Amino acid sequence: MARRILVSGASGLIGTALRSALAARGDQVVRLVRRPPSGADEIRWDPTAGHVDVGQVEPVDAVVNLSGAPVGRRWTPRYKHELLESRVHTTRTLVQHLDRLGERVPLINASAVGVYGSDRGEEELTEASDPGHTFLADVVKAWELEACAAQDGGRRVALARTGLVLTSDGGALGPLLPLARLGLGGPIGSGRQWWPWISMEDEVRALLHLVDEDVHGPVNLVSPGSARQVEVARALGRALHRPAVVPTPAAALRLALGELADDVLGSQLVRPAVLEQTGFVWRHARLEDAVRQVASPWHDLTVRP
Repeated sequence: MARRILVSGASGLIGTALRSALAARGDQVVRLVRRPPSGADEIRWDPTAGHVDVGQVEPVDAVVNLSGAPVGRRWTPRYKHELLESRVHTTRTLVQHLDRLGERVPLINASAVGVYGSDRGEEELTEASDPGHTFLADVVKAWELEACAAQDGGRRVALARTGLVLTSDGGALGPLLPLARLGLGGPIGSGRQWWPWISMEDEVRALLHLVDEDVHGPVNLVSPGSARQVEVARALGRALHRPAVVPTPAAALRLALGELADDVLGSQLVRPAVLEQTGFVWRHARLEDAVRQVASPWHDLTVRP
């Protein structure tokens, strides 16, 4: 049976792909927008003011919150404030209006593996692991705390702790693909750091899994095929038929990215324990398969059920 799914952040990289996947399987997508709505499938909201225009809206069957300023920019003091507030305000506003959107409507809230901190070395991290103490970890903890307020009254809340999404349209590989095509996509820093990655198709399929299944709490949205950064660089080089040996020194990365470089250079060996326990099946469990698809100029971004 077709369902009505409310999505915030629906025009972002992941939101656009999720919206297409929901529509392809017959669900009706209702978008939260900050401009005047252009149709019955849009609801205007102002998260900074804490307002959602839900007066005449029919109930929905689930809410997926993907709102938040992009992490991959230089973290000036002003932008660090935006990173935090763009997540806290949007989530708080949604939680305050959930009862008006439907009785006990479940909330699938975006989150990030950044909650574990920037460098955990060889430690295996699951959803039960302790959080880290970096700036990004503090942002994610505050973000998840706002989402968990929706659990009052027995509502289901799933926290989608996304890793590095591999897609040619941006994401983790966005700035690396042009360099890789020039044969300059070698290791970053030592290259030994673990990168918790997931293909865009599996990212969207995992979000659909959280919409459909009775899954609660934190969920690591990463592939079971963990890889070190140098392995990602080499796999991308092979897919593009280019060398991947020119390193990016850690000092140069810190000069270019500032504080964000610590998260790029850090190591997170993240395991998707909850996805495995709840029967999720990856389309791209192997790094080579995911990178080959991303590197192809003809790759199909359609998310198949």
